[in-house]
Amino acid sequence: MKLMFISDIHGSSYYAAKAIEKYKEEGADYIVLLGDILYHGPRNSLPKEYEPKKVIQILNDLKDKIICVRGNCDAEVDQMVLEFPIMSDYNIIFHNNKRIFATHGHLFNESNMPPIEDGDIIIHGHTHIPVAKELDNKYILNPGSISLPKENNPNSYGIIEGKEFLIKDFEGNIIKSIVLE
Repeated sequence: MKLMFISDIHGSSYYAAKAIEKYKEEGADYIVLLGDILYHGPRNSLPKEYEPKKVIQILNDLKDKIICVRGNCDAEVDQMVLEFPIMSDYNIIFHNNKRIFATHGHLFNESNMPPIEDGDIIIHGHTHIPVAKELDNKYILNPGSISLPKENNPNSYGIIEGKEFLIKDFEGNIIKSIVLE
């Protein structure tokens, strides 16, 4: 199974459409949305083509292929227009004999780890900074932000296939990678 991870769309129809384009190119089985879907948040600038209504349509067209968690900028009113569940603080996915704890990152993160075992994975967004590392026998992954990257990082997404996690920019360049032993 191939999973695509995107985070922090923040209402950008431009980057939501680009992410779906990459999802199709990658041939991923599911998209895992790591929160902050429609609203840009008070600390962020407006992203390119800020059009939450278009983002709703883009994502609802793939509702059967989306696994999602709630970000700190997501609200119950967003759930009223999105046709897939978004209000869970985390989701557990099993892949290749590993447990993936998918969350946004504002509640669980490297500084506040969830109850996971050695070899398990926490993947989150929130920081808008790509991360792929092993720490204390656990994997910490962050695909970065597709719409508002920070610290001079490119717009990016993540892919897990087999035992490899890749963070890619929209040109297909690998920014970071790690083998999940």
